[in-house]
Amino acid sequence: MDSFAEPLIARDQWLLDPDVTFLNHGSFGAVPREVLAEQRRLQEWMEQNPTKFLTYDLPAALRASADRLAGFLGGDGRDYVFTENATAGCNTVLNSLAFRQGDEILMTSHGYPAVLLAAQQVARRTGATIVQADVPFPLIEDAQIITAVEAKLNARTRLVILDHITSPTALVFPVEKLTALCRERGAQVLVDGAHAPGMLPLDIPSIGADWYVGNCHKWLMAPKGSAFIRVSPERQAAIHPLVTSHGSGKGFVEEFDWIGTRDPTAWLSVGAAIDWHLRAGGRSLNERNAALVKQAAHELAGRWKTGTGTPANAAISMKAVRLPFGEPTHDAAQRLRIGLLNDHRLDTVIVVFANSLWVRLSAQAYNALPDYRRLGEIISACARAGTS
Repeated sequence: MDSFAEPLIARDQWLLDPDVTFLNHGSFGAVPREVLAEQRRLQEWMEQNPTKFLTYDLPAALRASADRLAGFLGGDGRDYVFTENATAGCNTVLNSLAFRQGDEILMTSHGYPAVLLAAQQVARRTGATIVQADVPFPLIEDAQIITAVEAKLNARTRLVILDHITSPTALVFPVEKLTALCRERGAQVLVDGAHAPGMLPLDIPSIGADWYVGNCHKWLMAPKGSAFIRVSPERQAAIHPLVTSHGSGKGFVEEFDWIGTRDPTAWLSVGAAIDWHLRAGGRSLNERNAALVKQAAHELAGRWKTGTGTPANAAISMKAVRLPFGEPTHDAAQRLRIGLLNDHRLDTVIVVFANSLWVRLSAQAYNALPDYRRLGEIISACARAGTS
């Protein structure tokens, strides 16, 4: 009997459509019913007396939530502030730095496209230059990542943006070694950890980055719009939210905790998400998901006679598998993705990388091997029919 023949946790613990094979947890997450119930409780508390809640209750509640998050991810809650998503966090850092003509912003070829666009906008405004380190894919070993980044570092490198887990290709970057290398060369480091919280065991301060941004609404399964920026103490005076409001000039925490009226209940639900994650197994849940997606990727690559993009020992809850057909264009990827969803009720991610189409698989507690085998059958049928 397959080790992963059944989900670890019944799918009805989420609101997911039972008629859709959902292999796309990595894009936006999925919130358990229990965590949603906590958010609704918080929203009702807010609406009972909005003035009291937003003016008097919220400051302490936000700091309590930040403390809880720090207890889970490492460090001090005073170094954590909330934002809506990791892209907003990266924009915040990029727009807080005073780049000058000739400065270089170093990214890799696996960087998140929205963050690249943000860096390009800042570069156009300031005269800085975007430099890209080409990391091979498929990847054989971490040393290839380090070599690619090191080759592009120089005296003009002001900021290095590193993905902890790459979004399109599901690679885990050795961020501790890379950060140490960059800091030795005089560059500041921003780690885009969009996928890491809830998937990897983390001690963020030990990474040594100047700024670390991450999502709580992906693998930690907090409500949508729940993310954070962890800022090293020596960088806090120089970083400011994208919106200037009443907290301006009052200090790091005060500036970020109040930028105007909004619904903060996703941030206040982080503790409930951490509790749910730990009850579901915590690290053992992550290990189960990593083992499931590894087996699924192995089976699909064997069936399609292709390959995976990550080293065999990579233990995370996402993997990329090369598809056996398809024109390597964005339009072709979108057609296939939409066709899978509309015609087959299967949700997954199709990306173009290294002149091939890849499917990025996600594994969460509600998934089991039959989900991926169904994908294998559909793609094989498309390949036989010559369609994409």
